Amino acid sequence: MTTLRSRDGDTISNILWITLKRNDDEAEEALFELNPGLEQYGPVLPAGVVIEIPTLPEKAAEKVINIWD
Repeated sequence: MTTLRSRDGDTISNILWITLKRNDDEAEEALFELNPGLEQYGPVLPAGVVIEIPTLPEKAAEKVINIWD
Protein backbone atom coordinates (compact mmCIF):
# COMPACT_ATOMS: atom_id res chain seq x y z
CA MET A 1 0.00 0.00 0.00
CA THR A 2 1.21 3.48 -0.90
CA THR A 3 0.56 6.73 0.96
CA LEU A 4 0.70 10.18 -0.62
CA ARG A 5 -0.21 13.79 0.12
CA SER A 6 -2.51 15.63 -2.25
CA ARG A 7 -1.48 18.78 -4.04
CA ASP A 8 -3.89 21.70 -4.32
CA GLY A 9 -6.38 20.90 -7.08
CA ASP A 10 -5.87 17.12 -7.18
CA THR A 11 -8.94 15.01 -7.88
CA ILE A 12 -9.62 11.42 -6.83
CA SER A 13 -9.82 10.36 -10.46
CA ASN A 14 -6.46 11.96 -11.26
CA ILE A 15 -4.75 10.45 -8.21
CA LEU A 16 -6.06 6.98 -9.09
CA TRP A 17 -4.92 7.30 -12.69
CA ILE A 18 -1.43 8.48 -11.76
CA THR A 19 -0.88 5.85 -9.06
CA LEU A 20 -2.79 2.83 -10.39
CA LYS A 21 -3.29 3.59 -14.11
CA ARG A 22 -7.01 3.11 -13.55
CA ASN A 23 -9.86 5.27 -12.28
CA ASP A 24 -12.86 2.99 -12.54
CA ASP A 25 -15.61 2.53 -9.95
CA GLU A 26 -13.88 -0.45 -8.30
CA ALA A 27 -10.67 1.55 -7.72
CA GLU A 28 -12.60 4.58 -6.45
CA GLU A 29 -14.64 2.45 -4.06
CA ALA A 30 -11.49 0.80 -2.67
CA LEU A 31 -9.86 4.21 -2.19
CA PHE A 32 -12.82 5.62 -0.25
CA GLU A 33 -13.00 2.44 1.84
CA LEU A 34 -9.35 2.86 2.86
CA ASN A 35 -9.77 6.59 3.52
CA PRO A 36 -12.92 7.25 5.55
CA GLY A 37 -13.87 10.93 5.51
CA LEU A 38 -12.14 11.63 2.21
CA GLU A 39 -15.48 12.45 0.56
CA GLN A 40 -15.86 15.47 2.86
CA TYR A 41 -13.37 17.37 0.68
CA GLY A 42 -15.57 17.20 -2.42
CA PRO A 43 -14.40 16.61 -5.98
CA VAL A 44 -11.25 18.77 -5.77
CA LEU A 45 -8.88 18.10 -2.89
CA PRO A 46 -6.91 20.74 -1.00
CA ALA A 47 -3.17 20.40 -0.54
CA GLY A 48 -1.82 18.16 2.20
CA VAL A 49 -4.54 15.49 2.49
CA VAL A 50 -2.88 12.16 3.36
CA ILE A 51 -4.32 9.42 1.14
CA GLU A 52 -3.66 5.69 1.29
CA ILE A 53 -3.70 4.11 -2.16
CA PRO A 54 -5.17 0.59 -2.32
CA THR A 55 -3.31 -2.30 -3.88
CA LEU A 56 -5.41 -3.52 -6.80
CA PRO A 57 -4.71 -5.74 -9.80
CA GLU A 58 -4.48 -4.09 -13.17
CA LYS A 59 -7.83 -3.95 -14.87
CA ALA A 60 -8.10 -6.10 -17.97
CA ALA A 61 -8.60 -4.24 -21.21
CA GLU A 62 -12.22 -4.10 -22.23
CA LYS A 63 -13.10 -5.63 -25.55
CA VAL A 64 -14.85 -3.19 -27.87
CA ILE A 65 -17.41 -4.66 -30.21
CA ASN A 66 -18.52 -2.68 -33.23
CA ILE A 67 -22.06 -3.68 -34.14
CA TRP A 68 -21.57 -2.41 -37.68
CA ASP A 69 -18.89 -4.94 -38.61
